[in-house]
Amino acid sequence: MQEFDTPVLDNHLHLDPDHGRGVEAVKDFARSGGTHLLVVNKPSWLLGHEVETGEDFRPVFETTIDVVREASELLDGRAWPVLGVHPGLVSKLVDDRGYSPEAARDLMCAGLDTAAEFVRAGDALALKSGRPHYDVSDAVWEASNDVLKHGLELAAECDCALQLHTESTTDISDVASWADERGVPRERVVKHYAQGHLTGGTPSVMSNRDRLEVAADRGDPFLMETDFIDDPDRPGAVMGPKTVPRRVDWLLDEGHDDAVRNAHVETPALVYDIDTEATLDR
Repeated sequence: MQEFDTPVLDNHLHLDPDHGRGVEAVKDFARSGGTHLLVVNKPSWLLGHEVETGEDFRPVFETTIDVVREASELLDGRAWPVLGVHPGLVSKLVDDRGYSPEAARDLMCAGLDTAAEFVRAGDALALKSGRPHYDVSDAVWEASNDVLKHGLELAAECDCALQLHTESTTDISDVASWADERGVPRERVVKHYAQGHLTGGTPSVMSNRDRLEVAADRGDPFLMETDFIDDPDRPGAVMGPKTVPRRVDWLLDEGHDDAVRNAHVETPALVYDIDTEATLDR
């Protein structure tokens, strides 16, 4: 089993105990040297839930909380849940189920309200929201931004970070301004699937070498992720659970010790107020 002299955190991956590998993926991560995980709930429809009310999201979130509890038992560090509503749900509701954009907005906001209950209770670390990464109508785009703004309002109320799934960009200044208006520190606005730099928030950098080199050289706060989707029907999609530990090994070999500490100790403390060193038990 690989061990490092540092915590190793994957900031964004999914675990599906019913349809995917679940804790078996956690074992791969741990054997490769991984110590900490932020586990984001899979989209509601991929867990078999056709939501109609905010309460309908509750079993989606409870599934994630349960598998996080199991994951923590397998790690030298621990795992935390990140709960929210995938922005792609708006298209499922509008295109497939005949919702108006406004009705879809209201249902997604209600789902975020339910997620926030878990954060307030201390059962989840952060929230997740965003907007589509593909072309949509102006009405759907506006509704999606309203959901994102509601997520920021809840993050302010819960004093937590908000992970975002958005279009491919290195500039989320518009979101940063909405965060400013609601009292959310910009560093707590985390763009998932990010490139090596970001204006307006903290990048959660996809762990390929090119992007990580940019992040390491810049020296700004950043996190590392795989976006492992735990879907047996798409085994090669995105990155596997061993990737972040392997990239940490590579960064250390390249002399990027400061970048490793940045991504796995300093930025998690800055963004989530978590101590990955104090929670590491070897």
